[in-house]
Amino acid sequence: MSTTKSTAFLVGLDVHKDTISVAYAVAGRADPPEYVGRIGSGYAEVDAVIRRLHSKASTLELAYEAGPTGYGLYRHLTARGYRCVVAAPSLTPRRVGDKVKTDRRNACDLARLLRSGDLTAIWVPAVEDEAIRDVCRARDATRCGLKRAKQRLKSFLLRLGLPYSGRAAWTAAHRQYLAKVVCPTPAQQIVYQELLHAVEEQEARLRRLEDELQSLLPGWRLQPVVTAVQALRGVQWLVALTVLAELGDLTRFASPRQLAAFVGLVPSESSSGETRRQGSLTKSGNSRARRALVEAAWAYRHPAKVSPQLQQRLEGLPAAIRAIAWKAQARLCRRYRRLLGRGKHANTVIAAIARELVAFMWAIAREVPLANA
Repeated sequence: MSTTKSTAFLVGLDVHKDTISVAYAVAGRADPPEYVGRIGSGYAEVDAVIRRLHSKASTLELAYEAGPTGYGLYRHLTARGYRCVVAAPSLTPRRVGDKVKTDRRNACDLARLLRSGDLTAIWVPAVEDEAIRDVCRARDATRCGLKRAKQRLKSFLLRLGLPYSGRAAWTAAHRQYLAKVVCPTPAQQIVYQELLHAVEEQEARLRRLEDELQSLLPGWRLQPVVTAVQALRGVQWLVALTVLAELGDLTRFASPRQLAAFVGLVPSESSSGETRRQGSLTKSGNSRARRALVEAAWAYRHPAKVSPQLQQRLEGLPAAIRAIAWKAQARLCRRYRRLLGRGKHANTVIAAIARELVAFMWAIAREVPLANA
């Protein structure tokens, strides 16, 4: 293929742990993409192939799909002045009848779709934002591990005929009971102690991670937004931090409707002609942020009021943010009762409340100036 120095190349990269397959398409042409070859995943080899392509074209634009290798390649390329797109794999167009998948084809398809503008770019967090998010996810994984460890311990005691008969589990009374448990055999006692130690270790790890989040929060660029959205009922610091760590700056979304669709809190739809059918939630996008929003939405099943804890979070916030928070509480508490009165299932109502809750979070975020946003 003959090219000139003024040509722009759209480069597709099929990235794996050890290799990267490279292809490029020429901008403004309908020619099929040209496969360059497979290189190693090291940045030196990436730079070498970019220099080769740059010798044929004045402009390079690159794209690869998000995956387990993270955003290191994106940051390397953008630091060198190249425009790079990290595409959402779930939104990359696929030919239904094409049953052949190879690295070469993937690289050529990425180059072709980048040229046609059919790739959907994802938001790439800054290094500091990703660090906060990693700690949040580590805490969430520990929370799930603690839940499983507790369930294993309770199941073991139930099998031995030693279940706790108190009113609530994991209270002070329950822990006193666990300290006095004697299993039928010494071997089973060892198993019990190991299960109990597993619970205690997970609890200690959870406390350490939450303490680390508390120490990192004051220096984070989105800390003012985390503080501001806590004006909303049900949105305490862990919920606020989780949503902001997963979604970043909420004002990057053009509208609250777009934000709600991103976290999968809008109903699916299959309409044709005069028929309109809406189904369950799409549940697309970020599941961790969606779960945090749904948990926060349960606070609106009670009548609207400002509790002492909420009053403490409101202190020092601007009047505009306090007004949005009270408007949200009055509306969402009323909406919960109205939808429940119409016979809607409680889970359906909570999903609707969570959808509006994230919209109020977006409105509050717009009131908070960020110095380095």
